[in-house]
Amino acid sequence: MIDTRAIRLRWEADGSKRDERGKRLFAASEARAAGWGGVGAVAAITGLARSRIIRGLKDLAGPALAPGRVRRAGGGRHTVTATDSMLLGNLKRLVEPATMGDPMRPLTWVSKSREKLACELNACGHDVSPNTVGRLLVDELDYSRQVNRRHSRARAIPIEMHSSSTSTRR
Repeated sequence: MIDTRAIRLRWEADGSKRDERGKRLFAASEARAAGWGGVGAVAAITGLARSRIIRGLKDLAGPALAPGRVRRAGGGRHTVTATDSMLLGNLKRLVEPATMGDPMRPLTWVSKSREKLACELNACGHDVSPNTVGRLLVDELDYSRQVNRRHSRARAIPIEMHSSSTSTRR
């Protein structure tokens, strides 16, 4: 006989407050301790899918993950430069005429906007967003995200077309 009340109390006190991997391992350990029929009972109590609890049982039987990891290594999306080998070369070609900054210092930036660069790369056949272009500029090409101070100050000062003292009315 499975003590569902005790499992429910432990789940509400501890299990439901864990991250994805912690919930999976908690439910799996409860199912293992319950014995035959434990997976179904724990699934009914916790609301987790049976497949998730079974995956937790496999995780308990397998080697431990590195500290701080929730999932095994190897999952996730490939980088854009790994799937599109011509992207970085085309971005360098677009950026070189618009590069600004002192070549003797490590601080360089681009006068073109990320949106404009992304549109030009899309026209070349690369499927990239402005955020991806910004990340590639900083991480791969060592450009700065810093905007020229003069340009950022100029936008902050409002331009007044006519003031009341220079009116042409009399």
